[in-house]
Amino acid sequence: MEKRQTLRLSWRNQAGRIYSITINNPVNNVTPEQIEAFMNMVVQKNIVKSSGGDLVAIADAHLVNSEDYDLYTPA
Repeated sequence: MEKRQTLRLSWRNQAGRIYSITINNPVNNVTPEQIEAFMNMVVQKNIVKSSGGDLVAIADAHLVNSEDYDLYTPA
């Protein structure tokens, strides 16, 4: 079994659609305040351009834990 953790950050763009990025293996002690500050900075500094235009608002952030079980490996 292999455990994985990702941080998925989502914003709303000018077209009203959701734009997300996924960060693999985020640091263990990241706080909600740090995440919110980073996401606000991305919006304020206009760092990302999506196909739906500039990012205009934070949508959500999720810490995702998953487990991968290798059930069969061919010889």
